[in-house]
Amino acid sequence: MADALVTPDIRAGRLTADDYLENFEDLHPPLGVHEARVEADRCYFCYDAPCTIACPTSIDIPKFIRQIATGNPLGSAKTIFEQNILGGMCARVCPTETLCEEACVRNLAEDRPVSIGLLQRHATDTFLARGAAHPYERAAPTGKRVAVVGGGPAGLSCAHALARQGHDVTIFEARPKLGGLNEYGIAAYKTTQDFAQAEVDFVLSIGGITVECNKALGRDVTLEGLRRDFDAVFLGMGLGGVNALKTEGEDLAGVIDAVAYIAELRQAQDLSALPVGRKVVVIGGGMTAIDIAVQIKRLGAEEVTIAYRRDREAMKASAYEQEIALTNGVVIRECLAPRRLIGEGGHVRAIELERMLPDSAGRLTGTGETVTLEADQVFKAIGQTFVPDALGGGEALELDGGRIGVDADRRTSLAGVWAGGDCVAGGEDLTVASVEDGKIAAASIHAALTA
Repeated sequence: MADALVTPDIRAGRLTADDYLENFEDLHPPLGVHEARVEADRCYFCYDAPCTIACPTSIDIPKFIRQIATGNPLGSAKTIFEQNILGGMCARVCPTETLCEEACVRNLAEDRPVSIGLLQRHATDTFLARGAAHPYERAAPTGKRVAVVGGGPAGLSCAHALARQGHDVTIFEARPKLGGLNEYGIAAYKTTQDFAQAEVDFVLSIGGITVECNKALGRDVTLEGLRRDFDAVFLGMGLGGVNALKTEGEDLAGVIDAVAYIAELRQAQDLSALPVGRKVVVIGGGMTAIDIAVQIKRLGAEEVTIAYRRDREAMKASAYEQEIALTNGVVIRECLAPRRLIGEGGHVRAIELERMLPDSAGRLTGTGETVTLEADQVFKAIGQTFVPDALGGGEALELDGGRIGVDADRRTSLAGVWAGGDCVAGGEDLTVASVEDGKIAAASIHAALTA
């Protein structure tokens, strides 16, 4: 096989300038005023609405939709922000098709739910576009200081809720910008025009929040020091590690961490400068696998294949996200697990995959049958892991399944330390779930500080 391989075809600038603009424009154009009113009129305004129950942050969905229907988008946005201060981003990236919209009773009447996500975006975008004053004012200063580690959805949610109660909050963020996955990990076509930073500015405008970027836990600050210097600590630093394929050839050039590449893409000033292979294989079946595959295709790759070890029904990416991949020309191949990566001159040139069969209990068994796909680049998108090293010495936090263990109030095993988001055990790895974690932790912290 190696003798037949040729030099890898990886280069930048595969498309025209207009192609890049078109390929990375907004996936869902926003609703206009009339369109939003028409769509809002489809809502039944259910009592004990199943859509609200399905929302991890418990937004009163019938209420905010009714406010749109009656011409009050600013009031609608305030209803959303009351439960989810990051409602604008969640409207863009939440898998509404498996949450609120899946629960919508319109599915029974018309087989099409109310477009809750688009309506939520209409309300929150209208609020931000009009430059309205922040919907909340800070309470009187309490004199209490809280450290928030991580400026992603969980950290921002927690910081905002605590600042609103009058506490002084300092966010320590390892990267140059706040936003976490909203800034660095979401497909560029889902959040355009630097919306992530606009939302960060909105959250910070409550006041009382100090930001220290490029400050990583374990490198620039320690948990022991934060516990000493602050009245409470919230850990929301997400997942810093990436799962390995654990296959021969994983160290070859061209075998790339999908999360790192997406972060580079999101910060790129010129998409045409990003190197892209002609034939690309993505390993994984979650949202990251879909996001990297679609974006690589939109950057000009000719062939992009997602290889997943189980069948499509078992993929963590929703059927809707899978459809986005397919309509963008991405091929999804099921029941294939990586066996080895084949290189030439130190660079990956192909990947050998083994066909897998699940048994009645869901366990996978290799059949011995293999498939070899040529690849200029192979992207690993098989999940992230928590890296506990940053927690440092001293009294150790208890872990649960490799992540931080917390109770229902998001308290950790250490006094004065709470945690939430992807870094805690049992997390759903969703932006909206992280926002809820931050809310719950903030309420518990506030109760502890004012007891």
